[in-house]
Amino acid sequence: MKLLWRYVSQHKKFLFGALGLATVNQFFSLLDPQMMRLLIDRYATKAGEIEFSDFITGVVFLLFLYVSFAFISRTAKAFQDYFANVITQRVGAQLYADSVDHSFSLPFGVFEDERSGELLQKLEKARTDNQLFIASAINVVFLTSIGALFVIAYAFWVHWSIGLSYLLLFPVLATTIYFLSRKIKEKQKQIVAEQADMAGSTTETLRNVELVKSLGLETQEVSRLNAVNEKILKLELQKVRMVRTLSFIQGTAINFIRSLLTLLMFYLIFQQAMTLGEFFTLFVYSFFVFGPLWELGSVITQYQDAKAANEQLEAVFARPAEPKPKNPHTVGQLTSITLNGVAFSYQHANQPAVSGVNLEITGGQTVAFVGPSGSGKSTIIKLLVGLYKPTAGELRYNGIDCHQIDFEKFRKRIGLVAQETQLFAGTIRENLLFVNPRASDKDCLNVLHQAAADSILQRAKAGLDTKIGEGGLKLSGGERQRLAIARALLRNPELIIFDEATSSLDSITEKSITETIRQVEKSRPNLITILVAHRLSTINHAEKIYVLEKGKIIETGNHAQLVTKGGLYAALWRQQTASEDKPPISR
Repeated sequence: MKLLWRYVSQHKKFLFGALGLATVNQFFSLLDPQMMRLLIDRYATKAGEIEFSDFITGVVFLLFLYVSFAFISRTAKAFQDYFANVITQRVGAQLYADSVDHSFSLPFGVFEDERSGELLQKLEKARTDNQLFIASAINVVFLTSIGALFVIAYAFWVHWSIGLSYLLLFPVLATTIYFLSRKIKEKQKQIVAEQADMAGSTTETLRNVELVKSLGLETQEVSRLNAVNEKILKLELQKVRMVRTLSFIQGTAINFIRSLLTLLMFYLIFQQAMTLGEFFTLFVYSFFVFGPLWELGSVITQYQDAKAANEQLEAVFARPAEPKPKNPHTVGQLTSITLNGVAFSYQHANQPAVSGVNLEITGGQTVAFVGPSGSGKSTIIKLLVGLYKPTAGELRYNGIDCHQIDFEKFRKRIGLVAQETQLFAGTIRENLLFVNPRASDKDCLNVLHQAAADSILQRAKAGLDTKIGEGGLKLSGGERQRLAIARALLRNPELIIFDEATSSLDSITEKSITETIRQVEKSRPNLITILVAHRLSTINHAEKIYVLEKGKIIETGNHAQLVTKGGLYAALWRQQTASEDKPPISR
């Protein structure tokens, strides 16, 4: 729980305020039975031995103190709850914010290996469980500890045997509870792991709901998710049985201890070593001490929940952030990108994804990467935007090595249009401003026009405020791509990448989008444009085309040169043009 303490300790003012007020609250609450002891011993048992005026005066005075102490206790309780809530909310919010911040600082490879739903569930659970435990630690554990110390001290003052009984019996109860709670911890760790898996699976299913419903896989997916849910249910029920067993043993032990103490106190009354008022006070105090102990089972469960959640969160924090140079170099206006003998290998891969890559791209140039699936095109793109770092060779921007560049800042100068457009469930404006929050409506309309996306606004009743649905579901495939192009242009990039931007579109829409891309290239003469495609008709205008196969560049040139050369590019071109020219089959 070091992680939790690290955050709680940052709010010491509120923590000490809450604990101080909790002490005041408990102290004055414990004074109430003392007033009753005095009323019993001084007045109730001696009603015929004192004057009526002295009787009334004494009783009224003690009742006044009783009411005053209760008022002070309630006032302290109100402020204690406020301070405790401030701590729980601030710690929860800060813990979540730092977790999200660290998650985004992790290397891209981490997200390739872990489902986003699992990570989100870990962050949310850590926040909720820690908030519950902090509240219980202040309102139950600390208050009970203060009460126990006060009661034991008073018990020794009344008679040494009562105080000694408390000291001997408390450790026995605490030890029993500790050993029983260890099994709950192990069960909770299993539950947390399964819940993370459940969150990941559910997120994936909901994200692909169109595919699930289109193929009639609802029953299959519900059954798959229910199988995980049933596993979690079984673990939760096992945990419930453990908690109930703990509560039963705890409750039985508390009742037995109270009965022993009551028997001892009656014996002392019989021996005239204790007054009736002292007996009443200690009997009431037993509720102050043993009452919260009934909740100890819930507190232990919350502690184990928080501990298990924090262990998973600590594993996230333990992952090293994406390395950044201590003294990063500033890349001016991007005029060149150079790769010299660049290679990259995925973890656990038998061979490199790309190797021996040599190329140079200059400002204002349009280049393209083509090749079969798995040839290394996407890997090179991820290298160029800094998501991967070369395992061999050099990658330079304006002659500056990639390891000397702060990519978090550099990427703000890159525009990306991918095959999956990755739009958000908001308005057109919100999707555009995602990459440039300071852009005006005029800027948004301008890039929509450049991307030939005017048709989207023409049929949108609310204009830029039109909601497009999750992932742009309310738009056609071509409209989604045009909106993605407009979004990429809004940041006024120096490097724009079209990664299979038209591969999922029909031929007519593809030609329209390709023409839009060419217009963008012409309108921005200093822009470096990188195209990745399977369909060669979308990139045949590029000034330089790199043909990849098995992670290596095997051909370089423009369209005419490569067709004349008669290599892989020429074969792909003949194959695609032949299929396009082939007449339809009559039926």
